Amino acid sequence: MTKPGDKARERHETRWKYLPSMSLRNRMAFYYTVATAFLMAVVFAAILLLVDRIVFMHFDEELRHEVAETFEDAHVKGQVFSGFDSFRAINGTEGEAEEHEGQAKKKELDSEFIQLVDSSGRVVTKSANLSQNILTVNPAYSGVRYFNSVVGGEQVRQVQVPLVNSKGIAEAYLIVAVPMKSAMLVLLDLQNIMLVSFPVIILILFILTRAIAGRSIRPVEKVIATAQSMTQVNLDQRIPLPHNHDELYRLSATINALFDRLQDAFQREKQFTADASHELKTPLAAVKGTLEVLVRKPRDTAHYEERIRYCLDELSRMARLIDQLLMLARYENDTMNPNIAKIDIAVSLKSVISRLEPLAFEKLISIRMENTPSGTVAADPAMLEMMIGNILSNAIKYSPAGSSIEIGTARRSSLLVCSITDHGVGIPEEKLQNVFDRFYRVDASRSSSTGGFGLGLSIVRKLADLQHIGISVSSRENAGTTFELTFPSA
Repeated sequence: MTKPGDKARERHETRWKYLPSMSLRNRMAFYYTVATAFLMAVVFAAILLLVDRIVFMHFDEELRHEVAETFEDAHVKGQVFSGFDSFRAINGTEGEAEEHEGQAKKKELDSEFIQLVDSSGRVVTKSANLSQNILTVNPAYSGVRYFNSVVGGEQVRQVQVPLVNSKGIAEAYLIVAVPMKSAMLVLLDLQNIMLVSFPVIILILFILTRAIAGRSIRPVEKVIATAQSMTQVNLDQRIPLPHNHDELYRLSATINALFDRLQDAFQREKQFTADASHELKTPLAAVKGTLEVLVRKPRDTAHYEERIRYCLDELSRMARLIDQLLMLARYENDTMNPNIAKIDIAVSLKSVISRLEPLAFEKLISIRMENTPSGTVAADPAMLEMMIGNILSNAIKYSPAGSSIEIGTARRSSLLVCSITDHGVGIPEEKLQNVFDRFYRVDASRSSSTGGFGLGLSIVRKLADLQHIGISVSSRENAGTTFELTFPSA
C-alpha cells in the first residue's frame, strides 16, 4: 500500500530528476555570486539613497540661506507678515519681468527663484528670472515645507514659508526655489553607472569565482581520479596531499587512511581465504586419498576400520574448523551485542576446568587454582567461558606431559585480573603480537598435528573486544606463557 509520504517523495524526486545537474565548482561560483549580487544591490541602493539624501540636504540648506537673506532684505523678523511693500525689491516686479522677458528666455534657469503670493494663491511679486513661469504653491501645507516641483520644464527644489499676522494666520507665502538640473544629472549618471556596472561586475565575479573554486577543489578531483583508478591490483595507490593544511588536506588524509584500512582488510581477507581453503583442503585430500587406496583392492576388516576411523577424525577436524570459522564470522558482526551480566569469575573458571580436566589428565597435566577469591565481573557468561576454555585448551595442548597450569585472580586498583600460566615451549618475543591473528602458528610445534587451526586466540580477542575486556600475553621461550584477562569494573 502506497503511503501519502511516498507519493510526495516520488513527485519531489521526479521534479528534480529532469533538472540539469551542476558541478560543485559551478554551484560554489553560482551561490557566491548570488550572495554577492544581493549584497552589492543593497550597497548600491544604500549609496544612491544616501547621495540623494545628502543632495537634498544641501539644497534645503541653500534654501534656508536664501529665505534668511530675503527676510533680511525685506526687514522681516521671523515669519511675521508686515505687508507686501517690503517684498517689492524681489528682483523687480512683474512689469520688470515682462520687460526682461526676452533676456529671461535666453538665460538658463540656473539661479534661485523667489515668489510671493497672498493667502488666496495670487502671485504678488516674483523674481525676474521666472519670466512667465510661476512656482507651485499649496496653501494646505502648514509650516515650512520643502518639496520638489517643475519650473519651465526643469526640476527645482523649493521651500514654502508662511507669513503670519499677529494672530498666527497666514497672510502670504514666500516661496524660494533653486534648480536641481546639474545635481539630477549627476544622480542620473551615478544611477546609470551602477546599473551598467552591476551586471558586468557580477559576470566578472562569477568567472573569477569559478576559476578560484576550480583551483580550490582540485584535490577533490584528484580524490575522484584516484578512487576511480583503484582496483585490487593497485590498492597501495594514495592521494597526493595538498600543501596547505586545510579542510581539503584533512579530507585527503582521511581518505588515504580509509584506503589503508581497506587495503589491510583486503589483505587480511585474502590471507584468511587462502588459509581457510588450505586448512579445508588438507583433510579433504587426506580423506580422498585414503578412500581411493581402499577401493583399489580388497582389505581385511581391521584395515578398513582403521582407515575409516582416520577418515572420521579428519572429517571431525574439518567440522570443527568450519564451526570456528562460522563463529568468527558471527562475532565479527558489529550488530551483535553481548549479554553483559554480573557473574562470579570463580564459578566460570571451575566450570571450564571441569570440562577440560579429562583432556589434561591424558597428558598428566595438573590444573591448579591459586589466589582465586570470589570476585564479581561484568561479562557475558557464555562468551567468558568460551574465552577461558580456548586459552586453557591451548595451554594443555602446548604444555609438556607432567607439567602444571596455574590459574589465579588478583585486584589491580578497581579492576579484576585473571591469569592463566602454562610451562610449555613459550613464544618468541617478536611473534607475540601475531598470536591473535587468524590461522597464525608460531612454529612446527604449534602445527595442525596438535589438532589446532590457529583460530582459538582470534576468537578470544574478538570476544574480549565485544565485552571490553583487556587481554595481554607474556611469554619466555622454553619457560611458559601467561595470558591475562582484565575485566572492567562491575
